[in-house]
Amino acid sequence: MDRTNLYIFLMLCIVPIFKSQGQHTDKKVPITEVLEHITNEHAIIFNYESSLLEDVTVIPLPQDLSLSAKIKNLEKQSDLIFEKVSDLVYSIYKPLRLCGYLKDSELNLPLLGATIKSKSFYAFTDENGYFEIDLKSSTDLLTIRHIGFKTIEQVASFFNLDNCETIVMTEEKQAISPIVITGYIVRGIDKRQDGSTSIDYSEFTLLPGLIESDVLQTVQALPGVMSVDETVSNINIRGGSHDQNLILWDDIKMYQSGHFFGLISGFNPHITQTATVITNGTDASLSDGVSGTIDMQSNKHLESTFNGSFGVNLLNADLFLDVPLNVKSSVQIAARKSTDELLRTPTYETYFDRVTQDTEAQNNVENVSNSNQEFDFYDTSLRWLYKPSDKDEIRLNFILINNELNFDETAVLNGKLETRTSNVSQNSIAGGINYKRTWNSNLSSTLHIYNTDYKLQAINANVLAEQRYLQENTVSETAIKLENLYQLNVWKFILGYNFVESEVVNLNDIDLPRFVRRDEEVLREHAAFGQAWYNDSNTGLSIRGGIRANYLTKFETLIVEPRFGILKTIGNYIEVEALGEFKHQNVSQIVNFQNDFLGIEKRRWQPTDNDSIPILRSKQASLGVLYKNKGWLIDARVYYKHVDGITTQSQSFTTKYEIVKEKGSYDALGFECLFRKNFNNFSNWLSYSYITNTYTFDTLEEIEFPSNFDITHSISVGSTFSNEHWNISAGLNYRTGKPTSIPEQGNEIIDDNVNFDQANTNRLQDYLRIDASALYKFKLNNSLRSEIGASVWNISNRENAINNYYRINQNDDVNKFTRYSLGLTTNAVVRLYF
Repeated sequence: MDRTNLYIFLMLCIVPIFKSQGQHTDKKVPITEVLEHITNEHAIIFNYESSLLEDVTVIPLPQDLSLSAKIKNLEKQSDLIFEKVSDLVYSIYKPLRLCGYLKDSELNLPLLGATIKSKSFYAFTDENGYFEIDLKSSTDLLTIRHIGFKTIEQVASFFNLDNCETIVMTEEKQAISPIVITGYIVRGIDKRQDGSTSIDYSEFTLLPGLIESDVLQTVQALPGVMSVDETVSNINIRGGSHDQNLILWDDIKMYQSGHFFGLISGFNPHITQTATVITNGTDASLSDGVSGTIDMQSNKHLESTFNGSFGVNLLNADLFLDVPLNVKSSVQIAARKSTDELLRTPTYETYFDRVTQDTEAQNNVENVSNSNQEFDFYDTSLRWLYKPSDKDEIRLNFILINNELNFDETAVLNGKLETRTSNVSQNSIAGGINYKRTWNSNLSSTLHIYNTDYKLQAINANVLAEQRYLQENTVSETAIKLENLYQLNVWKFILGYNFVESEVVNLNDIDLPRFVRRDEEVLREHAAFGQAWYNDSNTGLSIRGGIRANYLTKFETLIVEPRFGILKTIGNYIEVEALGEFKHQNVSQIVNFQNDFLGIEKRRWQPTDNDSIPILRSKQASLGVLYKNKGWLIDARVYYKHVDGITTQSQSFTTKYEIVKEKGSYDALGFECLFRKNFNNFSNWLSYSYITNTYTFDTLEEIEFPSNFDITHSISVGSTFSNEHWNISAGLNYRTGKPTSIPEQGNEIIDDNVNFDQANTNRLQDYLRIDASALYKFKLNNSLRSEIGASVWNISNRENAINNYYRINQNDDVNKFTRYSLGLTTNAVVRLYF
């Protein structure tokens, strides 16, 4: 046989062999045989119903495939779903398929781009509103979302699994203002059409010096909002004192705002989703807050999956849980506790020294020593959301805030060592219920009911006099508000009623000699309000006007307050805004003596008596121009504000007029400007505020003089870098010094009192602070992510004077005392999200 015939012979022999092998490979076998082989080879287990795999056959798998490749091959051949439960266990399902058409309830038109999501699959609707989605079982929870419509969450069995049915989505109509500018300073801070500024903490990046989304620290980044003493319990909006701010947490008025007696916010940042700052043009449904409003809200979305977080920094530890109870209800719980009992960090020590600076807790009288200083704070928040139907929504809120400082005072009496404990505590407890009924696509009604209780208490144990001095200031307030919203095309109408009852009690109790004084006042107010809002996006014109009529039963006084807002878009880049409002306030803070409550917290709430403590009334108007183009933003506005009914006791005088009790007013004329430029992952901004803030007290020696909150110039410069993993921010804050009075040179003392020169003609040293912070975010696995961060406050360790006062010593000389802000302060955080 020659070589050519040999090749032909070999080919004829080999081809049948390959053909035989190919026929064997293509022959299908029961899938159970293949699963058994995979189980033995890879030491895994398959869970499934026995009837599921009957009559299911597959082509045997090549031996060299990996486990994951074999699973994918079997899924493709069998149309079954293999779910990895663990490294050793796989579950097998036969998928169900749901199809349908999404349409809107108003025009019955198809909805394009809606998302339909189950735990393992998702789909989108096409131009006909049609979708198909695979399901593991009829008990799978489906979430259907579309922008501008109410989210639908139902188990799959709720829908028709046999036919493609039409599913109707209801338009989501909320009484919130549309966004005009996103990323007003950094991402998450937005400017709204009603002139307010909104902070969404789910989108928030970072600001200099912060590693937590502290609500009341964040709002101070806005032009016109600052704190003259660097605390969140003394926020000054356009020259007003802190008590002139309305602070709301889920529609509940709060009379306490801070932990560490004001150094950090008392509101847990992880349950607070948004915060809205209103400086003018307040909605007619809101009262109080003659200077401004800070409205915090928790998440109102009904979550379908469990999630939470746990974090620790150098001041406190916190926990947040969002727990779905069923498809119609979920609960959010947040708690925070100081770590001092376990470990007192240098950061904690710095904060403690700042709180007790120049107070009896730090410096006692001669022959008395202080020891065992302990400080503790905690807060707890709860939000329960229940949606019994598409038309009804019930929300329940609860919050508890507590601060407590204790220390021992020790002295030698009659040859024996005597020790007594002094303490000061500040706490709030509040609860509210909110019921919303959507009658139809145009009309909805909301009922708010809340009760809030605030208590400030101090026990001053005078060891030398063997005396105990008890001071208490309590506020208990109950309110009911019914609000009706009607929306039709470009119009929105609000009509409602509001009732508020406020009880304020002040107690002074001395055991030796026995003295008790308890003052209790109750105020009741009824209000009716209405508002109309015309908003035409085609013409770029928005006009909002409202009126609120308030009746104080105790004084038989009617107060009518108009409010308005106008916004007009000119071209593509320019917007002009005009805002105005009249407001009033019945409860304010006063200082009786600088050593009240051990000097830790001197201010106590006091209701108006319509005489020596007048009703606070304000008038304000502002005009602004906004330019935005190619990442540039310029926002400039001028304003004028007049507030009548203030008292010297409410304005935190520590020098001249410290013990005077007179009433007057103040006028604030100001200019605010913000420049912001975004490029790539950077947000860069510069804000500037100018104000002339002047008191008028007709009965004082100087009738007109600068306000204690007359911070003439204030500048903030900063930059934030943000990407998938990093948030890095740095910035500088500068402002002119706070006005103050000094003793008259050469004639410092008259009648054993400090003789001051003209009021507030001098100023403290200018304030300058440089801050930086960084956060790094990373994923641990598919269900766990984490972040670590660090911050530095006042990098240059500058001594910023925030207040001063004068006292006469035993040698009849005048001593000057100065309180300073925080020096160089570091913090760090580790947080886990699950």
